[in-house]
Amino acid sequence: MGRMTRQGELHHIVVAGGGAAGLELVTKLGDTLGRSGKARITLVDRARTHLWKPLLHSVAAGSLRRSQHELNYLAQAQWHHFDYTLGAVAGLDRVAKRLKIGAVFDDEGREITPPREMDYDTLIMAIGSVTNDFGTPGTSAHAILLETPEQATRFNRRLVNACLRANTQAEPVRPGQLHVAVIGAGATGTELAAELHRTVRAVVAYGMDRIDPAKDIHIVLIEAADRILPALPERISAATKALLDSLGVEVRVRARVAEVRADGVILAGGELIPAELVVWSAGVKAPDVLREIDGLETNRINQLVVEQTLQTTRDPDIFAIGDCASCPRSGFDSPVPPRAQAAHQMADHMARQITLRLAGKPLAPYCYQDFGSLVSLGRYSTVGNLMGFVTGRGMFIEGLFARWVYRSLYKMHEAALHGGRVVFWRTLVSLLDKGPTPSVKLH
Repeated sequence: MGRMTRQGELHHIVVAGGGAAGLELVTKLGDTLGRSGKARITLVDRARTHLWKPLLHSVAAGSLRRSQHELNYLAQAQWHHFDYTLGAVAGLDRVAKRLKIGAVFDDEGREITPPREMDYDTLIMAIGSVTNDFGTPGTSAHAILLETPEQATRFNRRLVNACLRANTQAEPVRPGQLHVAVIGAGATGTELAAELHRTVRAVVAYGMDRIDPAKDIHIVLIEAADRILPALPERISAATKALLDSLGVEVRVRARVAEVRADGVILAGGELIPAELVVWSAGVKAPDVLREIDGLETNRINQLVVEQTLQTTRDPDIFAIGDCASCPRSGFDSPVPPRAQAAHQMADHMARQITLRLAGKPLAPYCYQDFGSLVSLGRYSTVGNLMGFVTGRGMFIEGLFARWVYRSLYKMHEAALHGGRVVFWRTLVSLLDKGPTPSVKLH
């Protein structure tokens, strides 16, 4: 196993994980401390590119092209004065202050990079979350998760292939053949169900005349809780349910999945919901590598437990931000929720913490600000609430204004990575570029 040593005497800040929180953080630190030579900044990630996770449902539905929104880590590192290392977190040696990085292999099984160890002075864990299937039988064999761009692309390819197969087969479309079951009615599952209603019909409209969308295509959204979007206010849940009902998306609540099979989903009561395409988006947890990682405190879903300074409870030199962190929230029994806005806020706060830490000053507590929740239902609508908007109280919004606010969240993320001026011109160019491309991805 190789070892990556410190270069010179610069304070080495290692950020493990290039999701929304991690990539925004290394970009900020690179533009300040890295550019000025005050510290060495390194990003470690198992992937080579970054895609904002809330966009995955659009990639899966085929309404968004990965290539237009993916960011290459090597290029971002060059542009913003930090280093990038390909590899996944494999372990930790807190006494020696070394992060263990696993080997990386290509699709043919050939080793790209060997196992290594990287020295650090400050380590920030930002490796996000993964889907929690709760050990449900058949999930890994028959359901597609939406954790990575590759998985989202795989589902879209299977969706298009299913339509092509149904349109060219000798026999009529079988019952359930073009049914899609989405398990988990959180934001990702609900947004995917609405988006699929439009995009599947758009795919079929490109000459697949043997498929009857009204009869052959069916989407069912399955949720174990009493309502969809259980973590959001009831008014948002009710408005979203009404819109899904109007589209013909079947919504099943109080429905716990007991098994996923090749021909559909088995509920706890034994009922079979026919579907040859199944997406599992129910529940999240931090990656298993964090469970008892060199004695750091974790909770039941593998999140690293942190103080309000974002320092882990058992090591002041190790911090955690984003979905993999369980951070206390003042006035609440539950920790900071794993949302994109929390990741953005933590990255901002962590950048300030690093400046204080290097100056030998006391660290400041992180306080989560809830600006509300928004759910995008594709081109049909956007619903949500804004907290503290205008009057200081929650305000329910929907329609065009809500869609604009939803899109602005992504623009804030882009601005953190590229700067506001670049994002403005890119947005303008994208609005003017109306090239001859299909409305959905067909391959």
